Amino acid sequence: MCRVFAYIGPEIPLESLLLDPENSLINQSLDPELHPDLQLAGWGFGAWSEHLLKPEEPLLYHRPKAAFYDDNTKGLIPSLQGSTLLAHVRASDYNASVVQADENCHPFAFKETPWIIAQNGALPNWRLLQRELLAHCEDRYLKQMKGTTDTEFLYVLLLSLLKGDSDEDVQKGFERLLEVIVQAMQKLDLPALTKLKIALVSTNRIIGVNYGCGHDGETDPKGDWKQLRPSEPGQDDIALSMLLEPMYLLMGQNFQDHAKSYKVDPCPQGEATSAIFASEPLTEDGDEWLNIEFGSMVALERKDGKILKKVITLNV
Repeated sequence: MCRVFAYIGPEIPLESLLLDPENSLINQSLDPELHPDLQLAGWGFGAWSEHLLKPEEPLLYHRPKAAFYDDNTKGLIPSLQGSTLLAHVRASDYNASVVQADENCHPFAFKETPWIIAQNGALPNWRLLQRELLAHCEDRYLKQMKGTTDTEFLYVLLLSLLKGDSDEDVQKGFERLLEVIVQAMQKLDLPALTKLKIALVSTNRIIGVNYGCGHDGETDPKGDWKQLRPSEPGQDDIALSMLLEPMYLLMGQNFQDHAKSYKVDPCPQGEATSAIFASEPLTEDGDEWLNIEFGSMVALERKDGKILKKVITLNV
């Protein structure tokens, strides 16, 4: 299971987001609490900063090796800061068929769009489903695809379905994305559990989505993810558990004052200055985190130093 981490807030050193906390993204790749395997297939991040020469564009970094083995982290990251960050560590099966390359490391970023993307999920049989899904894809995005991952293809498909960049347009784009995927599964008789836990990020904005479909292609699968989790790895129950598990959101103030931690100071509704969207709660007090339940989308935007938040139930 891949790990996703997104941040918007005041400009802060990236090492306080990626390196310093005990449960940092780098450490999660070595010691994942909620997954049986190490994340060995690469990692990367995209960050925006007003101090970059091109502040309107994300600085992108990818490395096709385990994050905890990356010798660049302690040399590069302490020199950087940012106000928007999307980071990811990539999980994969332990076999030689996994293609480890820069082109397969998240986040993915194309021209002609403000959005970059990373996900903790999978679209099974995506190469076969392309027979139906390519009809929905725009050439300008297909031509930019370089790797061999389902996530990059989903990025092409989603961007092609978007009618604009507003929260409402993005919501409709995600709803349409799952609709065309399920239709393709039905037509080709390829139903499969599809986990789409996606972070779509642009400067000062995070769109977090938690949805998908069950083993038979149903978009309203039933079950309690905690009760399903004790199953052995590789079983249908644990796959369903991972599908139904929430994504997690932390909002508050003064993040920069809590050294080597993801803690924030609680604050009244509408007064938060920082937000983190992640695959798992990253502090010991999990009650601080808001669950983004299966079937939901959260839209976050930083305006005038404050974080605006909308949680939306997707119509799928």
